[in-house]
Amino acid sequence: MDAPHRLRTDALIAGGAGALSLVLAFVTDDRRVPDAFGLGLLVTSALLVAWRRSGPVLVLLAMIPLLMTYHGLDHAHSAPMPQTFIVLYTVAVTGRPLRTLVTGGVVIGVMVSVVSSIDTHQGIELLRISGWIIAVLFLGVDVRFYRHYVASMVERAERAERTREEEAARRVVEERLRIARDLHDLLAHSITVIGVQTSVASHILTVDPDRLDRKAVARSLDDIAGTCREARAELRTTLQVLRAGSPDGDGPLPDLAALPGLVRTAEAAGARVDLSVRTPPGRLAPATGAAAYRIVQESLTNAVRHAGPGVRITVAVAPAPGSPALRVTVTDDGAGPQEDAGAPGFGIVGMRERARSTGGTLEAGPRPGGGFEVAAVLPCQESAPAPAEEGLPVGGTAL
Repeated sequence: MDAPHRLRTDALIAGGAGALSLVLAFVTDDRRVPDAFGLGLLVTSALLVAWRRSGPVLVLLAMIPLLMTYHGLDHAHSAPMPQTFIVLYTVAVTGRPLRTLVTGGVVIGVMVSVVSSIDTHQGIELLRISGWIIAVLFLGVDVRFYRHYVASMVERAERAERTREEEAARRVVEERLRIARDLHDLLAHSITVIGVQTSVASHILTVDPDRLDRKAVARSLDDIAGTCREARAELRTTLQVLRAGSPDGDGPLPDLAALPGLVRTAEAAGARVDLSVRTPPGRLAPATGAAAYRIVQESLTNAVRHAGPGVRITVAVAPAPGSPALRVTVTDDGAGPQEDAGAPGFGIVGMRERARSTGGTLEAGPRPGGGFEVAAVLPCQESAPAPAEEGLPVGGTAL
């Protein structure tokens, strides 16, 4: 047992037990008042109480011969009771119940045997009052069980607190990853499209200045301005969600209804996109719709970035056959994503993380006949049927 000021406290307890023993020794029958040797035995047995926490059983074993000698001299038999009770309580509160019962039986047996050999009447009287010894032992056992209960409750509370802290840390990491994915998808897509549109305008201006196509240049600049407006609006929505502290904040999550806007942006960058969307019969969970939107967005960004203007892209969103899931497929006839030297990208990694966040899967890689394919399967998580005016019509659209 670890306690503050343990040695000082035990020394005071030992002094108090010794003083009480001396009082009991002198207030008893004059015939049994101990002599100097008996008083020495009493004081020595009381001093041993100061080391009771370090080794309660050893202290008890050291006290037994002292008290046997004291009782054998037929001194006041009730005088050593204070230190005896204290040591027996310490043995009970620090040891197993079986050890406590054995110890109590041995102590009572030795005391009664020694005193009965001297005075049968006193032995019977000691046996009668031995119930106090049993009560002290049971008190120690009860306190031991209570301490174990309190310790287990404290440990359980600490474990629950650690679990809460670990859960909070895990959520912080997940939120950081989600924010990184959102910003990557938004900025990478917009910057890529702006870069392609700027290249188109620059090409028009430099190839044949004498035959400047002002309408084409103006159209490219308008597309750049439109892309900037869309990026600013989506960034504002993302920031509103972050300020709200959860994905259910003020800003709505993008869904399948926003896919035509992505197609228009990619087409403005020179790509040719075929979009086919068939919505499932139930209402799609917002997280699943947002994941499908982001996967299509990143796939279009990669296709435009690595294949350039003129790439043909096919986007197909439809219920997966034979399972309550949404299948998202984006294929192109370009070279597919290429890692820049010294600057690896996070697009495909982010798409896989988005698919996993909804319980789905995603595969991405080159097609056997050329080009690149991204295929994701996302659980629908259906609830009540969606109203007819919400989302895309069943059967999809082809752009």
